[in-house]
Amino acid sequence: MTNKIFMLMTFIGVPVSIIGTLMHWPSIVMFAIYCLTIIALSSYMGRATESLAIVAGPRIGGLLNATFGNAVELIISVFSLKAGLVGVVLASLTGSVLGNLLLVAGLSFFLGGLKYKRQKFNVYDARHNSGLLMFAVIVAFVIPDVFSMDMSETKTFSLSIGISITLILLYVAALLFKLVTHRGVYQSETVEEHGEEEPEWSKGRAIGVLLIATLAVAYISEHLVHTFEYVAESFGWSELFIGVIIVAIVGNAAEHASAVLMAVKNKMDVAVEIAIGSTLQVAMFVAPVLVLVSIFFDTKMPLLFSWQELAAMASSVLLMVIISNDGETNWFEGLTLLAAYAIMGIGFFLL
Repeated sequence: MTNKIFMLMTFIGVPVSIIGTLMHWPSIVMFAIYCLTIIALSSYMGRATESLAIVAGPRIGGLLNATFGNAVELIISVFSLKAGLVGVVLASLTGSVLGNLLLVAGLSFFLGGLKYKRQKFNVYDARHNSGLLMFAVIVAFVIPDVFSMDMSETKTFSLSIGISITLILLYVAALLFKLVTHRGVYQSETVEEHGEEEPEWSKGRAIGVLLIATLAVAYISEHLVHTFEYVAESFGWSELFIGVIIVAIVGNAAEHASAVLMAVKNKMDVAVEIAIGSTLQVAMFVAPVLVLVSIFFDTKMPLLFSWQELAAMASSVLLMVIISNDGETNWFEGLTLLAAYAIMGIGFFLL
């Protein structure tokens, strides 16, 4: 039933988005149409990556889901940078970290926990990811703010470039570690077997759907960005709130749906890999790439977050590390993560 609804939204939303853009419909109407259409397209991306996950296994499947899920946000962010909306981009990066660690993981743990008393996942992966989370968010994001206090804008941006290159290199090394040199070393009895499960789509069809959906999202995202300013003025929303909540939720819709679906099926290794793996990808790849891409635009984007954003991200990382380090979870831990997200969402709305 849900798949039929998303199919209907997609086949209606894409042509309506094109028609509305060409006929210059009101910005608020188009904002809603664009967001709903991107969410519908994200569902197809989620189903395609789920099919690939069954074939490739939990780690690669989770990585694929995180990559294509973040592709939506990366596309939106690039067009936002081109439009000079650096505040929205930084806020959306913050929103991705909060959304993945608190909302996605929280919903996954909560709904999965309602069906299963205890859900286990690979504790070795959890501990490995904890160290990377601490480094990527607390070290790499806080350091630029600390040192930039006594630096000019030029030196601050140079520092951001240096940190961005370091983060990308370490992210590539982390993938090499998990998928090549130490593949299969950190295995536990919780790793799921997918041999008996049939993928919804073939490998070729799944890849085709991913490519088509990504192209459609790119087109719609370019026009979505141009509605932000008018919507913010109409509803009294700040750029910070639009980036942290709206753009982050829309941009990560595929991951949200896929992670929750995996958790309900008790495939916690995939669910956790999507939530935490996506966070690491945002912090160690997406954010640095956006810094480097901004070199070619009029408005440069240094890795300088507000202290509210830094406090929220650091708190989310610490909470996730404490909850996930034992390799198992339940519905109450999921509810705790959701409560943290609600508190921070209220704060950013009122800020």
